[in-house]
Amino acid sequence: MRVDLFDFELPDERIALRPAEPRDSARLLAVHRDNTFDDRLVRDLPDLLRAGDVLVFNDTRVIPARLTGTRTRDDAVARIEATLHMRTGPDRWRAFVKPGKRLKVGDQVCFGSGTNVCLSGVLNAKVAEKGADGEFLLVFEFSGGALDEALQSAGHMPLPPYIASKRAEDSRDRSDYQTVYARTNGAVAAPTAGLHFTPELLSVLQERSIEQQFVTLHVGAGTFLPVKADDTADHKMHAEIGEIDSATAAAINAARARGGRVICVGTTSLRLLESAAAEDGTLSAWSGATDIFITPGYRFRIADMLLTNFHLPRSTLFMLVSAFSGLESMQKAYRHAIASGYRFYSYGDACLLSRSAS
Repeated sequence: MRVDLFDFELPDERIALRPAEPRDSARLLAVHRDNTFDDRLVRDLPDLLRAGDVLVFNDTRVIPARLTGTRTRDDAVARIEATLHMRTGPDRWRAFVKPGKRLKVGDQVCFGSGTNVCLSGVLNAKVAEKGADGEFLLVFEFSGGALDEALQSAGHMPLPPYIASKRAEDSRDRSDYQTVYARTNGAVAAPTAGLHFTPELLSVLQERSIEQQFVTLHVGAGTFLPVKADDTADHKMHAEIGEIDSATAAAINAARARGGRVICVGTTSLRLLESAAAEDGTLSAWSGATDIFITPGYRFRIADMLLTNFHLPRSTLFMLVSAFSGLESMQKAYRHAIASGYRFYSYGDACLLSRSAS
């Protein structure tokens, strides 16, 4: 499909720079199968679901994945910014680097100077591979938990470009850009639909017998990369690592068997479930990398509803929601959201989508 079919105009003032307070006071646009809308709040979610439904959350935890440092080669010093996006070993990460032209294989980069990293004040990495589009494989001098600790000290929260370009990261982002149920380190972008949940809202959902299950997909920085192709068939997704354990798979299967609906909290949960589901929609324990790219025409196997934020024009995420609820339905919903003052993107408002009947 032509990528320009997924374009739309968004006024700059609709981009949220801070989350709603409290989180569940964010607005929620409920989009029904008949293309009608309800303007609600996220805290109204229990009234929009029913007992026996199962919410599937992504419990990945965002790490401070944005690093700044220097590369020294002979007497030449270059400033480098790297955004980690996929861990491939205890001591190595794939990263997007700017400016990529200043690095070559074998270079050493010193990150975090002056931040008291691991008592030495620096975090060193060697360039092991150079790929396309500014992607590099970095091998760090620390490994495993020691590297995790070093990143906590040296790194910055990887705010999306449309926020980072408008204001600096601050201490609030360490908590704001993290779900209340995050527990498995590895994401370099938040599963933003989950940012709307509070302990109070989770308790109400539980009281209403709306089940909660957790899977893990470590969201990568590739989620923010623009689609440069003119046709969706020519776009390549970056892979992300995920896992569904056997108990969770069994619980979701049981919910479906008794007539409960599967509601994915975020496109990351949906992409993981759709990657793991069999043709008949059943789940088994699953782990690995997925680069699934969902566009209109995709036949969904398991997801019945989707809670998600409002996405960038021409993005793979807007393509996904258009596949889920129909392109015309999403165009109409987004026009309504823009006209009604909804806040967009990672810190913005949410919508609850029903899967298209077609």
